[in-house]
Amino acid sequence: MSKPNNQVDTVGMSFLDSVPRKAVTAYLPLLVFLIVLLFPFYWMAITSVKPDAELLSRDGNPFWVIKPTLGHFYKLLFETSYPQWLWNTVLVSVVSTIVSLAASVFAAYAIERLRFKGSKQVGLSIFLAYMVPPSILFIPLANVVFNLGLFDSRWALVLTYPTFLIPFCTWLLMGYFRSIPAELEECALIDGANRWQILVKIVLPLAVPGLISAGIFAFTLSWNEFIYALTFISSSEMKTLPVGVVTELVQGDVYQWGPLMAGALLGSLPVAFIYSFFVEYYVSGMTGSVKE
Repeated sequence: MSKPNNQVDTVGMSFLDSVPRKAVTAYLPLLVFLIVLLFPFYWMAITSVKPDAELLSRDGNPFWVIKPTLGHFYKLLFETSYPQWLWNTVLVSVVSTIVSLAASVFAAYAIERLRFKGSKQVGLSIFLAYMVPPSILFIPLANVVFNLGLFDSRWALVLTYPTFLIPFCTWLLMGYFRSIPAELEECALIDGANRWQILVKIVLPLAVPGLISAGIFAFTLSWNEFIYALTFISSSEMKTLPVGVVTELVQGDVYQWGPLMAGALLGSLPVAFIYSFFVEYYVSGMTGSVKE
């Protein structure tokens, strides 16, 4: 005779009641995962505060700092164009994210709700456009940017970043809009609301987790993008963080590891800050769930 489901679940979960079993099956894997995940940040942090004598020395413990210093941060902030690179990155990322989200909302809503002929094929083609690697597109885009007179300007990045941001954001929002009950919009249409009112007052408030998820994704990609920024920008004062840190702090075969790690550490903080505050919305948006 089979056991009831609740009794089977209780017996199965009792396996983790003992401390040794829980340590082996839960805490130990989590600890290993945490160490692997956080070790790059720890290495960046200790390298950014190590003096050059310790960085170049083979003696001592490489995983610890004996005499920490803030000289690398001072050199990065006051002897390079790092503040300007940071401002360029913030400006380009924010504007590109806003433009991409606006276009993606209209595209995703039109494909999922207006039901025009060929809407499924259009949605599939938009997602396939995201699969095209930027290493193929940057050559023709460079020709377009040069002909428009936007070379070596922030607008070159603002106008080219949506080419890879809009396809994925549209595909992500399509899945989220699909999870919103269509009956809500039908009731609004019966009450006399138009499509714009439905989008603004019904769909978008329900799709806030999806919008946040798409926004975080777009902002992260814009913040870390390297190929377009390297191709379309040449002057030092117009560079973004990923390009500026690599090209300005590496002179020939000489790597300034202290400022490099300090720049990488400071550059990763804004993205980590955003994820830490919106991680629940990000997971909810990726799974396409709608909270009742």
